[in-house]
Amino acid sequence: MKLRISEFFPMAIPAILLAVISLWPNISEARSEYWRQRVSLFEALPIERGDIVFLGNSLTDGGEWTELFNDPKIKNRGINSDEISGVKERLSQITDNSPSKIFLLIGINDISHGDSLDSLSSEYESLVKEIRRRCPDTELYLQSILPINNDFRRYKNLFGKEGMVDGLNKSIKSIAADNGAEFIDLFPALSEPASGKLRTEFTNDGLHLLGPGYLAWAEAIRDYVIK
Repeated sequence: MKLRISEFFPMAIPAILLAVISLWPNISEARSEYWRQRVSLFEALPIERGDIVFLGNSLTDGGEWTELFNDPKIKNRGINSDEISGVKERLSQITDNSPSKIFLLIGINDISHGDSLDSLSSEYESLVKEIRRRCPDTELYLQSILPINNDFRRYKNLFGKEGMVDGLNKSIKSIAADNGAEFIDLFPALSEPASGKLRTEFTNDGLHLLGPGYLAWAEAIRDYVIK
């Protein structure tokens, strides 16, 4: 018997959808494949007591911190596209063995998602309090969100968000003071004095850093790292 199309679709569509869904990444798994790859690697390479940890997103991920400071005790724990919640989710990898110092830089991806300043400030403070609870003797440095430069017209979700960057940095400075951490303002080292934009010689997309940008960043925090 020949099956008419009108009879076939009601049965076939649910089966097709189930097949597609079975092949699709689990939507509850919000983290990227790269995030999971890096977390898996970090699990295999635990932080040791006395290490200095650079913690954050792609900006941290892109820095060769061990070479910049010529110190094998410095460990890079940045992950491209990470957010405040992502750092909190993997925090045990950082804090379990009480590193000597943590340099945290996180928040620009959260800003790009359009969350309110109050929400971001609250989430950031929750992360800092958790770090403090888990390793109270670790020296904690909260680095400011880096300047951006929307003249490159690259990241649409950051268009007009300069005010949010300034607002979150003010919150981070206050959070540092309230939680026994040190705030490091990176704007003087990386921004144009007149405009506050990320200096064009430090970037090729308005957000991420070229080599000279990392050198300027490293120089701005050198005294905190080596003291």
